[in-house]
Amino acid sequence: MRDPRYDVLFEPVPIGPVTARNRFYQVPHCAGMGYRFPSSNAAMRGIKAEGGWAVVCTEEAEIHPSAEISPYVENRIWDAQDLPHLRAFTEAVHAQGGLAGIELVHNGHHSPNHYSREVPMGPSHRPVDSGDPVQARAMDKTDIAAFRRWHRNAALRAKEAGFDIVYVYAGHDMALLQHFLSRRHNDRADEYGGSLENRVRLIREVLTDTKEAVGDRCAVAFRFAVDELLGDDGITAQGEGHDTVAMLAELPDLWDVNVSDWSNDSQTARFAEEGYQEPYTRFVKALTTKPVVGVGRYTSPDAMVRAVKQGVMDLIGAARPSIADPFLPKKIEEGRIDDIRECIGCNICVTGDNFSAPIRCTQNPTMGEEWRRGWHPEAIPAVTAREKVLIVGGGPAGLEAARACGQRGLEVVLAEAGEHWGGRVARESRLPGLASWGRVRDWRLGQLHKLANVEMYLASALTADDILSYGIAHVVLATGSVWRRDGIGRSRHAALPGLDAGPLLTPDDVMAETLDAAALPAGPIVVYDDDGYVMGGLMAELLARAGCAVTLVTPAPLVSAWTQHALDQPRIHRRLVECGVTIRLNTVLTARNADRLELACSYTEAPEALDCAALVLVTARLPNETLTLDLKAREADWADAGLLGVQTIGDARAPGTIAAAVFAGHRYAREFGEDIDPDVAPFRREAIAVD
Repeated sequence: MRDPRYDVLFEPVPIGPVTARNRFYQVPHCAGMGYRFPSSNAAMRGIKAEGGWAVVCTEEAEIHPSAEISPYVENRIWDAQDLPHLRAFTEAVHAQGGLAGIELVHNGHHSPNHYSREVPMGPSHRPVDSGDPVQARAMDKTDIAAFRRWHRNAALRAKEAGFDIVYVYAGHDMALLQHFLSRRHNDRADEYGGSLENRVRLIREVLTDTKEAVGDRCAVAFRFAVDELLGDDGITAQGEGHDTVAMLAELPDLWDVNVSDWSNDSQTARFAEEGYQEPYTRFVKALTTKPVVGVGRYTSPDAMVRAVKQGVMDLIGAARPSIADPFLPKKIEEGRIDDIRECIGCNICVTGDNFSAPIRCTQNPTMGEEWRRGWHPEAIPAVTAREKVLIVGGGPAGLEAARACGQRGLEVVLAEAGEHWGGRVARESRLPGLASWGRVRDWRLGQLHKLANVEMYLASALTADDILSYGIAHVVLATGSVWRRDGIGRSRHAALPGLDAGPLLTPDDVMAETLDAAALPAGPIVVYDDDGYVMGGLMAELLARAGCAVTLVTPAPLVSAWTQHALDQPRIHRRLVECGVTIRLNTVLTARNADRLELACSYTEAPEALDCAALVLVTARLPNETLTLDLKAREADWADAGLLGVQTIGDARAPGTIAAAVFAGHRYAREFGEDIDPDVAPFRREAIAVD
């Protein structure tokens, strides 16, 4: 039964000519599917509508060939050829009682047009912002008229495809309309440049065009970045953002407001708390009578209620929380708050879009697999026979395997060698800014404690003899991994001798609960990061905060280079500088003496030396495979022991992300008892039409 405190979240909200059945609104977000994987996209969005989201929107939909952003896979609504897959989207959402929204966009100078080879264009002559050696040309009046026509025609196609909400988009510094508004991008001297009123003109015209074209049946939403977090160099909530809202207050049917650019709008939990956009967007409701939707990685229903009752917004917008738990609204409605799978704010979902690959999620291993594998986030087929499974290791892979196997009806024994559940998640969530990562452990433990068919044991280190003696037919090894101590990483493929000439630590040592930072040598500590994800920067930050003099050395051209795909690399660099960490980029470790390191330039091999009292090595990880190898060596004994199969999963098979470990655990449970052909792809593929 729903807690009456949350009743306000289930009130219907009129949006122009349509009505949202509640206040849960999945704002437009990328999924790495779009026009390339339309069946996957439609199924994923349909699941969200089934989960209670009143409005489910597309990713951005390019309106014309002059606005395409290959290699990124978004959506397209260029002509009638795009309508069948867009209808599949709207039908999937409508079948579950939701409203379908589409974010129309011309990307302006954000469009390098690699596929179409059209010349990019924008309000003024500017380089395209993709880094390509290409410039966008300044639009003349004919171009502006053409853009308005393209947008109107796209809106009419959207209506024909069955969309209920049609967007006009000026956000994330990715849209032509925001470029016209911005003084940074618009230096025109005609009626579309100069004063704010002139720079707003095209937005007003396109909003009017769209309402005239489809407003009889479709609501027209305006997605607008009210602040670019650039101070006086950009749009601000106290300045032109506020004044733009005041000018257009009653024109759209819905205001969808956020901050720009994307790295600001989708900040990781390491740098932003739930509701972090409210200080910038809360002014909007005071300027308009139209409903307002905002975002802020809301996962708590109490925070949602507060935002509505305080007049911050009318609809709770979400991208990442709807990915982590497509059934978040239903769980609140049914009084199952403890079952909400809360977003951890790691932005693994974002990396899928940046690699033009279908979306994935650390918390929700079914995300992106709804169509191609037939996985549902809440339902999993029951097994036909109640067999027994022994899972060794209580980290993310083991916990998810145990939870999903238990949900299927298997008898599960889960054994963890340590004193705590969570494995690497338990350790990493203690690092600066990563407390929310503990939700990976906590949600699974909460679900496991509800399952009577799961037995759980801590402090239970098992040997091959132990496992063979139990007589359990199915064994899963999720024993995790350890950080290497030999220097092998991305830039070095052989062990580096002499590393133990002085104090040597790995992240495992630094994260150990027994480590006393005050006991470290008084001299400089060097963190050598040849991994490139979050750990190197986290080690440097943790030690610097403990008062150590820290230098971070990396062969890469960026600190924590891979995190640029998760949008937080610049913030990591800035945080390290603020903590007093010295940064040495493009630098390789070549040798170690007692109190110094021998380094070399990544490009020229020019040598240099660096004082080092203690070295923290962050290079790569090794799977904990001793138990796997011991059991493999005893394979001749399996039949007599009643052992039918041993499977190694997660980091114990190949170290990767937490998302990969959770997926491996879930996949084991889904495939249990199935006859898997290793020579055939284990999922459906989208059909490729040949003209």
